[in-house]
Amino acid sequence: MPLVALVVAALAIGFENLVQWKYGPMGIIAFAALSIGLKARNTTISGIGAVILVMLLAQSG
Repeated sequence: MPLVALVVAALAIGFENLVQWKYGPMGIIAFAALSIGLKARNTTISGIGAVILVMLLAQSG
């Protein structure tokens, strides 16, 4: 079980660094809002984070 948690944490940190490198501070804010909203089960905050990420993805494509 600790190995699985360690792998998941490493993947999350890697994804966060990728988002920060590619989309800058706004990407980190969106990723943080999405993850905090999902942990707190708050659909408003997670929705805002998801919308910002989608807008960043659509802008770069």
